Amino acid sequence: MRNPTVSTTANSAMTTCLTSARRSPSRRDATATPIRRIRGSVATLTTFAALLGTSTPAAAVDGCQVLLCLAAPSWRAIPQCVPTITQLLRDLARGKAFPTCAMAGSGNTAGHAWAIAPSFCPPQYTRVVDGPNGPRYYCDYTGAVSVTVNGAPFARTWWAMDGDTVTEFSPAAKAQLGRWDTRFDDDYAAWIATQPPPAPPADSSN
Repeated sequence: MRNPTVSTTANSAMTTCLTSARRSPSRRDATATPIRRIRGSVATLTTFAALLGTSTPAAAVDGCQVLLCLAAPSWRAIPQCVPTITQLLRDLARGKAFPTCAMAGSGNTAGHAWAIAPSFCPPQYTRVVDGPNGPRYYCDYTGAVSVTVNGAPFARTWWAMDGDTVTEFSPAAKAQLGRWDTRFDDDYAAWIATQPPPAPPADSSN
């Protein structure tokens, strides 16, 4: 029988994880410094899963860890997250199903979608090639994992076949985390700087 406190426990773990993240080091250091409190939350949630009998097999990726790791300011900065997310990316590249977390709690989800340029690919990572039948669009990234926390969009991690990732944090996530890996924002700002200025408005007096 499923323990009725699973959702409450998971929501508490997610809240602890995200609240602790606000006390992490500076935004620029997010990719280099371990975030101990988030790391502890990941370990705690994994322990909960084992005790409740809901953990995934050893050969499979733990969907609950995936959810917590991809909601962190930088998954690469958390030792427990590195093997989990690395294996997740390998599995996705091989066409395996995205893992789920039965104890994530209401409103806390993660899901995967393949990138499709230009409709589902950030503009700074969209490439255009002129072809005989018109322009063809390509995305630097293969797919994206979107994380929802408490029913609201939180983070979207774009991934490529070579293991590269970049995370797009929502305004709500930035407000809650306080500090995050700014690579996505930096790349977008650099792309904006290369765009031609908007055309002046037409003179309607003539």
